[in-house]
Amino acid sequence: MEDKDNTIIMTFTNEAFAAPGSLMDLFLESFRQGIKTEHLIKHLVIVAADANAFARCEQVHPHCYALAMGATNFTGEQQFMAKDYLDMMWRRNRFQARVLSLGYSFVFTDVDIVWFRNPLLRIPVAVDFAMSCDMYYGDNPYDLNKRANGGFVYAKASARTVAFYDDWYEARTAHPGKNEQDLFDKLKREMSARHGVAVQFVDTEYAGGFCERHKRRDFNKLCTYHGNCLVGLKTKLERLRRVLDEWKDFKAKAGKPGTNITALTD
Repeated sequence: MEDKDNTIIMTFTNEAFAAPGSLMDLFLESFRQGIKTEHLIKHLVIVAADANAFARCEQVHPHCYALAMGATNFTGEQQFMAKDYLDMMWRRNRFQARVLSLGYSFVFTDVDIVWFRNPLLRIPVAVDFAMSCDMYYGDNPYDLNKRANGGFVYAKASARTVAFYDDWYEARTAHPGKNEQDLFDKLKREMSARHGVAVQFVDTEYAGGFCERHKRRDFNKLCTYHGNCLVGLKTKLERLRRVLDEWKDFKAKAGKPGTNITALTD
């Protein structure tokens, strides 16, 4: 991202994930350990779902935003698909739409994702909307027959993507009890066709995660790695810490005689 580019990176966090030594610290550390990613921190906005998360963010990062979440308490770890969890996911969706309406394209990344390279390098410039997936089938990123994972999203600011988001949000009333990624999976074909939005999924070779447990991590290709398909904050933190440590070891060996790792340039 160049300074003139109207693209921001954003993540959401709460008190549990923002506590010292928790996922937000690991997330920020990964930017400092990645290849040409440290400068991206200045484009990162951390959106806090509660006052304690906002206070902690201000201690470690220059760009923090306190999102009004109403009377609901989002400080603790949210149980998947519980009412408060669903409320938080749809508020996140609305915030993403608001960013688009202000003219900013964005990369949204869950805070339980570590970064090794800029993932935008793997997203074609013609794409309006790209999302990660739990498992990647075939070799066609525009084949929508994949299960969405809303932990990583790229959206290009335009009237059609704003309309796409509005349609997505409004559809929740006809499909109660669904989170934003499940509803996206259900409606992705008709919504993309209706609004002329070019949608693709990001190959897990580049945006990997724990859902593909038997897939070897190729650090020559990986841009990000997601703590998906893991239950519990403690487990996510421990497993992602190991992945980041593996990355550091890989990077340290790159280009050295006697290894099969070439020098890392991007």
